[in-house]
Amino acid sequence: MRRPRCVPTRHRCLPCAVAVASAGCSTTSPRRSQTTGAPPKRRPAGRRATDAPFRIRPARETDVPALVALERIAFSDPWSSVDFEDCITSGLSIFVAESGDGPVGYIVGRHVLDEGEILNLGVSLPVRRRGVGRALVRHVLASFAAAGVAAVFLEVRESNLPAQRLYESIGFQEVGRRRRYYQRPVEDAVVLRAAISADEPPA
Repeated sequence: MRRPRCVPTRHRCLPCAVAVASAGCSTTSPRRSQTTGAPPKRRPAGRRATDAPFRIRPARETDVPALVALERIAFSDPWSSVDFEDCITSGLSIFVAESGDGPVGYIVGRHVLDEGEILNLGVSLPVRRRGVGRALVRHVLASFAAAGVAAVFLEVRESNLPAQRLYESIGFQEVGRRRRYYQRPVEDAVVLRAAISADEPPA
């Protein structure tokens, strides 16, 4: 069955888009800065500090060129400008993380009744590992919770362990696999699920 135009057939969530380069998924520990080689700074409580200031807002059609540029850098099978335009005009949950230089990240989600789905997430290379991806996920989960969504699903590449750890830290758990779901390269998808509530914000 063909998906609506606003949900490309090949949708995917955070394959090497946060904390890793698009060429591959690093599993080394501790993770080091891509620009300085030093371990990322941490807050007093032990959380990584967000070095780049940004704000999260709903995406606009004027953001599409910037989102496509980020998408092409992050993914080997990127969404097109038409895909983003259709998602925005169709009223999906699309949020942009914006710094003084423009969009540095984005997230796309949708929900029907009490179930939601994260379809796409991308973060600019210079601000990866600085909390942008986590903030975008938490923002869309809060939006879903306010709309009465009780469970959220997503897919992630089987090899993308950093992304899986990020999602698990927010409350997602594996509930299944999809064989040969991804292309370029062909790979299985891990299906993750998180229960959310308007009374209990995501971790």
